[in-house]
Amino acid sequence: MHAVRKWLLAGLLVVVPVAITVWVLQWIIGTLDQTLLILPEAWHPDRVFGIHIPGLGVLLALAILLLVGATASNFIGKKLVHLGDKIVSRIPVVRSIYSSVKQVSDTLFSESGNAFRTAVLVQWPRPDVWTIGFVTGTPGGDVANYLRGEEYLSVYVPTTPNPTGGYFVMLRKSDCIELKMSVDDALKYVVSMGVVVPGAVKPY
Repeated sequence: MHAVRKWLLAGLLVVVPVAITVWVLQWIIGTLDQTLLILPEAWHPDRVFGIHIPGLGVLLALAILLLVGATASNFIGKKLVHLGDKIVSRIPVVRSIYSSVKQVSDTLFSESGNAFRTAVLVQWPRPDVWTIGFVTGTPGGDVANYLRGEEYLSVYVPTTPNPTGGYFVMLRKSDCIELKMSVDDALKYVVSMGVVVPGAVKPY
């Protein structure tokens, strides 16, 4: 029985990562394939080739992103984007949602952005309990008027194993210990619940 359990666990260690990776890729490809719906029905690959070819939606989505990015990077494109932002900002309800999403995306994806660039060790949710957080900036606006005397950092504390949920906290800079690890390594450490240790030497 001991040998059977050992083989079963060894099999799970091999099969589970592969199965989850395949499932995630299938979900991503299936979602991006929906972009084919923007094409006229006569142009759908299913109609043209007579068979369904998975992954063509990924290529179309990539082409659209490259085209939009190239257009938005030149002078005329920037003017059009600015004009579109002004039009959207005049639409009630939509403007509040759009402006919030745009601010977050500009912070996360902008080359000059500072979000999620540094992993820190903080005491959370109480003293002497430590976890990993990510610096997203510094407090601003009216909040900064109440946080005087010391330098504060805006920190995102993710949950595990799903780092897309978490807590936004403002902590003294002196209470945040900057870690000498990349954001990717820190995220792996969080998602794996501490199993995947950054910099650890594999036993083989």
